[in-house]
Amino acid sequence: MRAAISAIAEKGTAAVRMSDIAARAGMSTGHILYHFGKKDRLLLEVLAWSEADLGTRFQQAADEAASPAEKLALYVRFYLPRHQGDERYALWTQVLAQRHDAEGHRLLTTLLDAWEERLEVILKEGRAVEQFADVDLPEFIVRSVAMLSGLSEEVMFGRSRWQHTSAQTFALSALERELRPPGQA
Repeated sequence: MRAAISAIAEKGTAAVRMSDIAARAGMSTGHILYHFGKKDRLLLEVLAWSEADLGTRFQQAADEAASPAEKLALYVRFYLPRHQGDERYALWTQVLAQRHDAEGHRLLTTLLDAWEERLEVILKEGRAVEQFADVDLPEFIVRSVAMLSGLSEEVMFGRSRWQHTSAQTFALSALERELRPPGQA
């Protein structure tokens, strides 16, 4: 899976060949085809594997966080690409650009929904301890994820504004501003 992510990030989904991935993984192309059948399925499986790994790492960090505010900061950090060439996010953008059958569409929806569910858990916890305002959860989650996705695209594109200002700081500040309970400065 790591070999596939690396090859895809380097060459892109259109240019990467199963033989490129097989060579990096030290396997035969036939072995890769036996397990995945076709390149589209391999890309989806690699993305699912990558997201499971990221989700596990996020949850471990969130479990150690002392407050919902810290969990929100972790959420933003784990959601946004780390830099312009972030392999995980490059895989996302390239897989989303492909056409998918119903099974692939369901898998992508499940992966995207997981990020919304993580945010909802954090927001509910923050409201329960009166650290966050009582916002309309579904609407806030949609806007927040849309903002983070847009920022992610800008970071991946290499917009110069994010070379001098942190996209993470910008996003977290915007979310915290809306979540600030009434009467708190």
